[in-house]
Amino acid sequence: MIEYRSFRNYDPPQIVRLWNQAGLGSGAALHLTNDVSFDMMNYSQPYFDSEGLIVACQDHRVIGFAHAGFGCTPDGNSLDRSQGVICAVMVHPEYRREGIGRELVRRACEYLRERGAETIDAGPAPRRDPFYFGLYGGPRPAGFLQTDPSAAPFFEAIGFRPAEHYLITTRQMSDRDPVNFRLTTIRRKWELALVDTPDPCPWWWSCRYGRLDALFCVLIPRGGGQPVAGLTVVGLDTYTPGWREQAIGLTELWVDEKHRRAGFGQTLIVEVIKKLRQETITRVTANVRADDDASVAVFRSAGFNEIDRGVVYRAG
Repeated sequence: MIEYRSFRNYDPPQIVRLWNQAGLGSGAALHLTNDVSFDMMNYSQPYFDSEGLIVACQDHRVIGFAHAGFGCTPDGNSLDRSQGVICAVMVHPEYRREGIGRELVRRACEYLRERGAETIDAGPAPRRDPFYFGLYGGPRPAGFLQTDPSAAPFFEAIGFRPAEHYLITTRQMSDRDPVNFRLTTIRRKWELALVDTPDPCPWWWSCRYGRLDALFCVLIPRGGGQPVAGLTVVGLDTYTPGWREQAIGLTELWVDEKHRRAGFGQTLIVEVIKKLRQETITRVTANVRADDDASVAVFRSAGFNEIDRGVVYRAG
């Protein structure tokens, strides 16, 4: 008989074991040997609620779980409980097609609605990514990935529909950087600066990047002045065992509105790659919302190619 219950403090080792066995695809940090990363990015988050992590057990063995949480407010300084999100659902391969995943999702949705959720998404994404940051999706969560083969058929079968799409892109550090007159002109007047955190630093940023090896990079005028563009660089050490190479991710790219479509985003990305090329890093990745034409164009112009797609599913 399957028992469904809330998370207990002795569950982490079994949850990590299930994570490694679930066949999540290359977009997940795999071959984890302990629960340190899970503790840091999930259980020790200030808003973690054990009732939002529902586990399925048989004879005291964890054979499945669903983890639900909430997004953040527009300023990134508090939770927005109107935005519910199911960040992870998995069932051990030996127990699939028995209704366990469906029941876990039902209970997760019930938990979210009881606490005020007006919308429920399946798949964490920007501003709705309370858990599994740095563990699924590369540089930041981007829904459930196509390389996670069980996700799409499962969610569509239980009534969720695709709502957002993301491109998972990558390039090798050794790839040739773009060269053009506009980039050369920008480099003469602007330079790369590295800082620890953005200013101001939202609480939501600290809960994620503050727990990882992250760096905030900006493009500023030579001689000093206000930045015209910025992005966050995050180390992807948790992926090294599965990918068998050192990688970094680029996220949170922004360009001042007055300077958009002038090459500043491309210049910033290229300068960051040049700066980090001397390290033992071989790959750089970035996730971009598919309907954000400007961001897609910027990363493509910097040599990034699509290798996967992520989808956020929404409950009807």
